[in-house]
Amino acid sequence: MQVNILEAKTNLSNLVRLVETGQEERIIIARYGKPVVKIVQYNDVSVSKRIGVAKGRLKSPENLDKYNDEIAKMFGDII
Repeated sequence: MQVNILEAKTNLSNLVRLVETGQEERIIIARYGKPVVKIVQYNDVSVSKRIGVAKGRLKSPENLDKYNDEIAKMFGDII
C-alpha cells in the first residue's frame, strides 16, 4: 500500500495498526508520488503476542466471589 505524506500524517495510527495486525505487510509513504519511507513491522512483533502481558502480576482477593449470590439476587433471573 502506498500513501502520500498528508494521508500518512492524518491516518498514522491506523496505518501502523494495519502493519501491526498483519493486514498490510508494509506501507510506503510517498512525496510527490515518489516512495521515501517504508513502514514495516519491527522485529516481527505482532499484536497477538501482547495478550497475557500482565500474567502473574495481578492478584485477586481470595474472597472475590463472596457476594456472588447476593448480586445474582439483586439482578433477578436475567441471566
